[in-house]
Amino acid sequence: MNNRFESLALSGVRSLRPYEPGKPISELEREYGVKNIIKLASNENPLGPSPVALEKCRDSLRELQLYPDGNGFALKQALATMHDVELSCITIGNGSNEILELVARTFLAPGLNAVFSQHAFAVYPIVTQAVGAESRITPANKPDHEMPYGHDLAAMREQVNEDTRVVFIANPNNPTGTWLRSDELESFLSNLPRHVIVVLDEAYVEYVLETEYPDSIPWLKKYPNLLITRTFSKVYGLAGLRIGYSLCHPELADLLNRVRQPFNTNTLAQVAAVAALSDREHLQKSITTNQQGMLMLMEAFAQMKIDTIPSVANFISFKTGKPGAEVYEQLLRAGIIIRPISNYGLPDFLRVTIGSTSENQRFLDALQRILT
Repeated sequence: MNNRFESLALSGVRSLRPYEPGKPISELEREYGVKNIIKLASNENPLGPSPVALEKCRDSLRELQLYPDGNGFALKQALATMHDVELSCITIGNGSNEILELVARTFLAPGLNAVFSQHAFAVYPIVTQAVGAESRITPANKPDHEMPYGHDLAAMREQVNEDTRVVFIANPNNPTGTWLRSDELESFLSNLPRHVIVVLDEAYVEYVLETEYPDSIPWLKKYPNLLITRTFSKVYGLAGLRIGYSLCHPELADLLNRVRQPFNTNTLAQVAAVAALSDREHLQKSITTNQQGMLMLMEAFAQMKIDTIPSVANFISFKTGKPGAEVYEQLLRAGIIIRPISNYGLPDFLRVTIGSTSENQRFLDALQRILT
């Protein structure tokens, strides 16, 4: 049946497809009647939230009749101290996804464009097209490149013109896990026109241990058009509370906060985020668990002769030689949810989140049965 209202929508909205999240456990139970399901589809922390964060949430339950702090002062203060920035540089979002949307609503419009790479995070085209702007998508690195399927910064720079207002760069990138070195990224920044806002999406930054990975926050003083987004959904284990933030020049932050909805983040999310920042032990345990899981999966993939994309995040994209959709379906029937990434232009690949040791082993055992 035709949608009677579709002609009323912006042309960009009419051509959009909704974001496809990882399949929920409850949905797989309903569809297949499978029990004892593990989900390795959405890059969540297998250890869950910090115990300190959970305790602070429980203590705050009696205050839920009150509106949250619309300015998020306590969280901003904790972030300002940790990153050595002024409170005026910080915008709090309902996940870093909301920051991406705020950027689009603030700086993009019909006749303007945003530049981002092929195989980049699916939200970039969604927020760009939703406001009627043009998505200028550049080819990613070739499969034989030292960073296969990663961002080609030279190609991205070529697409920037007088109508470009935003460049989205995920570092590390989702779903590939690829990353950009400090020198190449700063060279890109230094050669951009100042009318272009560079959104550096660092959702997985805490997992990265590479020495050449950039410490981007000091760049804020040097590049006023730089905006860094981060999230509590990944290493901090707070995906269900939806809390993230951006760091940028105070004048940019002021503009974002003009369009940000009042009370956009809830009380429990703010309290949990502050507590999570204080629990360095849980943070380090989460990073160590990821390191060990990455090694476990990569060694197994090598033994099974499975091709992978280099990753410094908490997931690995791989291909088995069989159709990705077929392997995905068979894993679902085994009670294991991973992520097909055909919607990212990688139909032969699947993405698996690094889980606990037992989850990783169960996934590997099931994959081995499917491939033999």
